[in-house]
Amino acid sequence: MMGKYIHDSKVVNSAFDCHYINLATAKDLADIGKLGVRKFVQFFSLLKRIRLAVKELKPRLVYVTPNACGGAFYKDFIVVEVLKRMGCKVVVHYHNKGVSTMQDRWFDNCLYKRFFESLKVILLSERLYPDIKKYVNDEDVYFCPNGIPDVGHRESMRNNDIPHLLYLSNLQEEKGVIVLLDALKILKNKGLKFVCDIVGGETFEINKARLYNEIERRGLKDVVVYHGKKYGKDKDAFFNGSDIFVFPTYYHNECFPVVLLEAMQHGLPCISTDEGGIADIIADGRTGLVVPKKAAEALASAIEKLICNRALRVEMGREGRRKYETLFTLGVFENRISSIIHSLL
Repeated sequence: MMGKYIHDSKVVNSAFDCHYINLATAKDLADIGKLGVRKFVQFFSLLKRIRLAVKELKPRLVYVTPNACGGAFYKDFIVVEVLKRMGCKVVVHYHNKGVSTMQDRWFDNCLYKRFFESLKVILLSERLYPDIKKYVNDEDVYFCPNGIPDVGHRESMRNNDIPHLLYLSNLQEEKGVIVLLDALKILKNKGLKFVCDIVGGETFEINKARLYNEIERRGLKDVVVYHGKKYGKDKDAFFNGSDIFVFPTYYHNECFPVVLLEAMQHGLPCISTDEGGIADIIADGRTGLVVPKKAAEALASAIEKLICNRALRVEMGREGRRKYETLFTLGVFENRISSIIHSLL
């Protein structure tokens, strides 16, 4: 999504003569990480296309968004190696992490040393620098948080007599949906009144049947509602009609989740964890609350604090909206990227 924003950016494309090649070989999310003859043929065709484009365009800078580890990294390693051997100056922009989890393996360590040699790196947050610190000096790193278009928000829709909580993400255990259900059980047992809307796609880990089973086992059928996937205006309606956004993620690849920016854009106080660069998004105690990972009791306490204090959650939501307008709009992101490219050139 961030790549598409750059591709469509008037700011970037008016400042530079840009040419784009899509490096993706996966057909969809379910296809990511899978191997096959089709992908190998497609990848070698992609390398040929890259070589021809470099020879024709002679670019002053090549911008790549690589994967940090695993099979997808090996593919991106080859792409960057081809670019280097053709004399290109390369900057990589990371939207994921995981280098530090693989750096002690002999083979991966050798590849990382080669990969990061002479590279400039863009990260989403200073908190993510330790992931690549072994291979990249701090003077070669730039920081550019994500930004998203402003679709506006309607605080007037928040006239709920009972506070509405919103969880919006795919149904993955590491995204914290089961931890959330455990926290909600604690709150219900204490007699607190609330409704929790869960919005997101099913996964191989948690399908609708399993989610309903988890909800029923905890006695939450009357307070938790699953709505499936929602997009566009339908998704915005959930943001506008909710009082608190809850995202207790401990996802290993979490860096700078756009969903938190969306919640702040809609004036919602956010409760999340300190995974990745999230603590740079949520100002703990001002725009929301940051809780430990996999900690249902702590999550329940944070939710209770906002359920019981309407004035606090409204003020946190407004402060979050102000922070979004200052730091995380698409315009701010475009200007940051443009400034970084100017510096690199």
